[in-house]
Amino acid sequence: MTSLFNPDTQTPYTVTVEEKAAIASAIETEELTQLALSLGNIPSRSGEEAQAGEFVRNWLVEEGFTTRTTGAVAHRQNVIGEYGGKGLGKNLLFTAHLDTESPSDDEHINRHKYRPETLANPEWQQCWLEDGSFRGYPISNDRGPMSCFLMAAKALKKAGIDLSGKLYLTACPGEIGPEPMEEWQGVDYLGKDIGANYLFHHGGVVADYAIAAEGCDWGVTWQGNGYALFRIQLLGEGVFTPILDNSPDPNDHPNPIYQLGKVIDAVHQWAQTYEQTNHYKSRGGESVPKVQIDAIKAGSPLTFGAGTDVCSIYVEVGLTAKQTASQPYHELNRLLASLGLTGYNIEPVVVRHGFAADEAQVAPLVKSLSQATSAVKGEALTLAHPAYSSMWRDHNVFNMQRIPAVTSGMPRFRPTPKDLTDSALIYAMTALAICGRAT
Repeated sequence: MTSLFNPDTQTPYTVTVEEKAAIASAIETEELTQLALSLGNIPSRSGEEAQAGEFVRNWLVEEGFTTRTTGAVAHRQNVIGEYGGKGLGKNLLFTAHLDTESPSDDEHINRHKYRPETLANPEWQQCWLEDGSFRGYPISNDRGPMSCFLMAAKALKKAGIDLSGKLYLTACPGEIGPEPMEEWQGVDYLGKDIGANYLFHHGGVVADYAIAAEGCDWGVTWQGNGYALFRIQLLGEGVFTPILDNSPDPNDHPNPIYQLGKVIDAVHQWAQTYEQTNHYKSRGGESVPKVQIDAIKAGSPLTFGAGTDVCSIYVEVGLTAKQTASQPYHELNRLLASLGLTGYNIEPVVVRHGFAADEAQVAPLVKSLSQATSAVKGEALTLAHPAYSSMWRDHNVFNMQRIPAVTSGMPRFRPTPKDLTDSALIYAMTALAICGRAT
């Protein structure tokens, strides 16, 4: 197996066996379990992160960490805790997001997106232990990993190990959330702009390295995909139904909804080639830019009777760290131009590019994480599954700003209390290796 880093890579500090034992003895599994459950059971849909953020802030204050908040609005704050900084060591930043994947609070949106049994799933907002494993999406994504690095910092402090460099502990809103779109505008619909991105620019943090703590099944990657959402508007003519002259060929129908079939077929075929052609594999991960039609909007059932002039298709297109949005834009434009449509517009209504860390610059962090993983799990650190390097995670924010960053963490699905304990120990040892011990 190819090494994840150059064998000559040096870490800022070498963690001793005695230090590992001291940190491990300072991590209490029951305490960590209760922290994860308490934090995970605070409802925290995107836009509703305030209570969870306040919980983290209070926990940091009670545990004696320097603590502050920063945010675009009062109810969507980034929480920052600090530990160490007693010397001239490197600074490491941990980040995880407060918001949780969940249906909207808008019943109309939910009715058109989810089946009733999907909406009824208690795991959207609730977390519990069952048969020795955690259940509930909030712990899996992302307050379980958040609890792990909070406990890692507490263990270092409890073990009497101060750090030369600074350790930043950050909990951010908006990483999962929606994007401002059409009638849904304003700060409550902001996602990634007000979380780690806002934190980087306004949070008073100066990180040499960063770890986005998220479930990676113990793997690591330092690259991530972005995405573009293209709105394709098919243009036609709404005709009063009683005077409509129906053609046998649906493609001749004036209502652009009738052109959906050939457009969907063409986009689907294009997607197969796009994913294969732009598959990107590097030493830091494997990224596949997937494509999916996420939504369709046309006409109004309230004012039926004359079809519609416009039918909109929303196509999500993944972007690897080697791509820009202009590539799929031009490819889709050429595709649509070849279909003989009555008319169309194509617009990228959301664009976020993917990023990757410089291999040499991120190597000390990867080696530190690898050594900690081997010491705790007894197995080598490996690259994360391509799914984890084919999505947006907040390590993209830091790699975008040339701060070497990775995403790594515990099992994403059905983690156990021991998984959280192991993850906390790995994070603590990595922090010590990067920041160094204050003397």
